[in-house]
Amino acid sequence: MWGLAPADCTMEVLDLFKREGLSNILIPGFGYGRNAKIFTDNGFSVTGIEISATAIDLAKKHFGGGVKVHHGAVGEMPFGEELYEGIFCYALIHLLDSEERAKLIRDCYAQLEPGGYMVFVAISTRSAAYGEGKELSPDRFVTKHGVNLFFYDRNSVKREFGKFGLVEAKEVNEPVKVVEGKPYQRFWQISCKKST
Repeated sequence: MWGLAPADCTMEVLDLFKREGLSNILIPGFGYGRNAKIFTDNGFSVTGIEISATAIDLAKKHFGGGVKVHHGAVGEMPFGEELYEGIFCYALIHLLDSEERAKLIRDCYAQLEPGGYMVFVAISTRSAAYGEGKELSPDRFVTKHGVNLFFYDRNSVKREFGKFGLVEAKEVNEPVKVVEGKPYQRFWQISCKKST
């Protein structure tokens, strides 16, 4: 659906994880693996969580095996006792309601090793799609395609991630290079570090 190239901000997360010496990561919302392959190509051990069996089948073809993907919803976390040095969650959390978002953040933090990092990429209130569709609750809308989206601003980032080792929250464009006439999204890239 989005091609095989990783999202632009994945490269920055890869650099962070490499700089911090991480090697074992979890990707909730794995999809068909487009944001995972760059990690495996760089020697990371990657585990995914994905609700779509079709996406998992595509990932197996894309990777040719070698990646463990749990079939299920992120709301069913944890899938085992394993802890991870890094967690990367791209464009998933904003699809959840407030209770589901809180649970995902707690569950990810609980599966981080001390000193580990988790990075979430979530849609911003400064995205062009903000305010379109029926409002479900403050900053949460049903899009014309029937997708529920929660849009983050600085306050909601601090409110939801502040207790979980928030070290940086910055707005980014996806793709990074904005080309006139081509669509792009505005996201928050939210980085948290678990205390040692």
